[in-house]
Amino acid sequence: HNPVVGRLERAQSNLYETLPLFIGAVLIAHVTGAESALTLWGAALYFWARVVYVPLYAFGVPYIRSLVWLVSLAGLIMILAALFN
Repeated sequence: HNPVVGRLERAQSNLYETLPLFIGAVLIAHVTGAESALTLWGAALYFWARVVYVPLYAFGVPYIRSLVWLVSLAGLIMILAALFN
């Protein structure tokens, strides 16, 4: 079993843990009219951090990968925060 394939599978599993919350938060923001610059920036941060996260995980880059994951989490928190403004 190729180590890159294993890391990609783990990156996919990690994405599946947060993606439903992201989708739900974006849909709730849209339906309730809570869309704002905060939701826009939060969604962009989440999306692009997740795009960057996959190759970092695949190539086994440890610390930067964790920082990028935290950026995606910050984006998700921004969207959730917009729901309560």
